Amino acid sequence: MMPSSELRRDPGLPSSLKILGAACLAALTLPAQAQANAEMDPPALVDALKGGGHVVFIRHATTEKDYADQIEAVMGDCSTQRVLSEAGWAEAKAIGAAFARLDIPVGDVISSEYCRAWQTADLAFGTFEKNADLNFEPAETYSEAQLAAMSERMSPHLSTVPQEANTILVGHDDPFEAATGIYPEPMGITFVLEPQEDGTFEILGSIAPDAWADLP
Repeated sequence: MMPSSELRRDPGLPSSLKILGAACLAALTLPAQAQANAEMDPPALVDALKGGGHVVFIRHATTEKDYADQIEAVMGDCSTQRVLSEAGWAEAKAIGAAFARLDIPVGDVISSEYCRAWQTADLAFGTFEKNADLNFEPAETYSEAQLAAMSERMSPHLSTVPQEANTILVGHDDPFEAATGIYPEPMGITFVLEPQEDGTFEILGSIAPDAWADLP
């Protein structure tokens, strides 16, 4: 799905500058001030995750088709929604296997109510709790009010310090972008965030879905 808001990353910028620029914009315009460090590389992110205390946002794995199903999707009825492709199933399983292999502690696993999200969570971690806070607004082109609503629902999950281990959020592109100013691509990408005691969060970096296999 193409992002619906104007807070999109410029594909011509280096990755670290994309995240830094988008997060600085978010800090000026969004309720949860998303501050970004110079982007940490995947091995450094894994080291951070091993210590717990982070929020991990995973965009659902790859789907068979890519279209805005949130307009007519019925929660609980996968036939009305985009579903994971065979490649998406493999991606989700590979992410979960990497977490286990790398001894990354997993705490709460929270998914949106969409089938592709909770199936990704289930395939990766074997457990999940559905939460409508991670859902889309029912539109393809969002109003400012709808963007604000998604940000308001999503931001507390990104900024809550886990009691132990790491909190895993499995969700979607537009709600994450509304809360951070960053469009998460491709499907299956993982973002690592460090929530702060003051209710903000830092975006430490991202791991592409095909990068997990190469991490030591």
